[in-house]
Amino acid sequence: MPMLPSLPRASGIRKLAQVSFGGYNHNLYAGDGEIYDMRNMTGDFAPVLSPRPPRLLVRELARPNGIFAKDGLMYADGTDLYYNGEIVGEVEDSAKTFGELGAYIVVLPDKVCYNILTGEFAHIEASVASAEGGVSFGNGLIYGIAAERNTLAAPDIDFNDFFKERDAVTISGCTVHPENNKSPIIREISEDGHSLVFYENTFALDGTAEAPVAYTEPGAITVSRDMPDLDFLCSHENRLWGCAGDEIFASKLGDAFNWYSFDGLASDSWSVAVGSEGDFTGCAAYAGYPVFFKEGAIYKVFGTEPDNFSASASFSTGLQDGSGGSLAVAGDILFYLSRNGVMSYSGGMPAQKYEAFGGELHSGAVAGSDRRKYYVSMLDGAGAPHLFAYDTERGLWHREDESRAVGFAYCGGNLHMLCDDGKLWIVGSAMGPPDGAAPEGRFEWHAEFADFSEQLPDKKGVTKFYLRLEAEPGTEVELHIRYDSVGGWESVWRQAATQKRSFTAAIIPRRADHFRLRLSGTGGCKVYGLARELYVGSTARSLRGAQ
Repeated sequence: MPMLPSLPRASGIRKLAQVSFGGYNHNLYAGDGEIYDMRNMTGDFAPVLSPRPPRLLVRELARPNGIFAKDGLMYADGTDLYYNGEIVGEVEDSAKTFGELGAYIVVLPDKVCYNILTGEFAHIEASVASAEGGVSFGNGLIYGIAAERNTLAAPDIDFNDFFKERDAVTISGCTVHPENNKSPIIREISEDGHSLVFYENTFALDGTAEAPVAYTEPGAITVSRDMPDLDFLCSHENRLWGCAGDEIFASKLGDAFNWYSFDGLASDSWSVAVGSEGDFTGCAAYAGYPVFFKEGAIYKVFGTEPDNFSASASFSTGLQDGSGGSLAVAGDILFYLSRNGVMSYSGGMPAQKYEAFGGELHSGAVAGSDRRKYYVSMLDGAGAPHLFAYDTERGLWHREDESRAVGFAYCGGNLHMLCDDGKLWIVGSAMGPPDGAAPEGRFEWHAEFADFSEQLPDKKGVTKFYLRLEAEPGTEVELHIRYDSVGGWESVWRQAATQKRSFTAAIIPRRADHFRLRLSGTGGCKVYGLARELYVGSTARSLRGAQ
């Protein structure tokens, strides 16, 4: 009687090794040994698996409102503005946006600036109003030569307290000659400070064209130097650039105080309304151009002076609204958070850098760079914060922890991270940390690997694990396993501090379609290899029924 064919019932013992560890890959398709989830890991020693270096605590702020670096650290703590640890001015208790031009650091929305060389703290905007009937318009001198219709005089005002020569000012309140409500440029301020001198024929006067006569405005007249209400700032080619709503603005050349100086010169201010959908969401100076972002467009401003400035748009994946702080350059590439995820921009079409996040969308990103790594703190769909680091040299993402940053600043070779709890940290590898910086205490880290299925439909039974690692004094490393994506984690091995060596963890075999491993610890550790010994069951044993 012929025998029926039978299925093979075993395929022997296999030993498989993981000796090269990658980065964060939070996708369902993550393969055997890839890291599906992690906390406080780094790629500094890749392909060796290791937790990040400890941070250094520089100081703690009461109400952190922002941070910036220019030859030193500036940060806002409540209403106090600090530079290099000293209070240099008073500001509103609100989130800050910073920019720089020459020796000045500009702070928004306060519209103030600080000169790091002279220590001057000044308001960019200035305004003075006369008493009723306190301002007269008339003839005068300019550069010592008689001139007509060029002088504004106010005996009760010292204009030197508010303005300087070549400031563009706005005059308002004129009723006798409303045409004198305009924005001319100051050419001189009289020695006594009571008169502003402009070019000839700036104003309308009483009398005739041939014989103009001075007159006095009966109401109060206001003279002001204004700055647009900008949302974002950057610096490029000795100008400050900013954006608000649908408009792009550029300051006067080398002058952070003047944004409405239109004198027909190459040094003039400049502005344009681009007329596309949505408001601007951020800006940065990159690759030789000021670059402005909307959610669905990227604008580069070409040209060398106002006469030839032009904004050119590419309608592509732009910067997410609310993530203007995510712009940062790492590895000579500009990174930012879009509505779809993190993008990289090299001057052409942006490229996706969010594949590792497995479709998880983020918002409210704030980022910084140590020139090699891009650090970004952002919120997940549930509003929980996450700090990620992207290594541009290795092309790897790593998740650090739940830090919620309000700003980053690179200063003295160190990347500083100011968190919403007021703690100011140095992150990454510190270079010459400041005196008094306190090392972070021990922190928990873990790496959860993706499913080990060996890419086979059969049941597997794991029998042993082999680990090669070294751990610092005080460190404890633990290995957990979970079968078939159900139940909790089971501890299968634990080891205290040790020099570099190999370990064997034998476990009671349990057949499963797949399993996951989770390696965790507190303190410094380097994992050089992780091998597993298992047997693969037969096809018969992978069918329905008793297992």
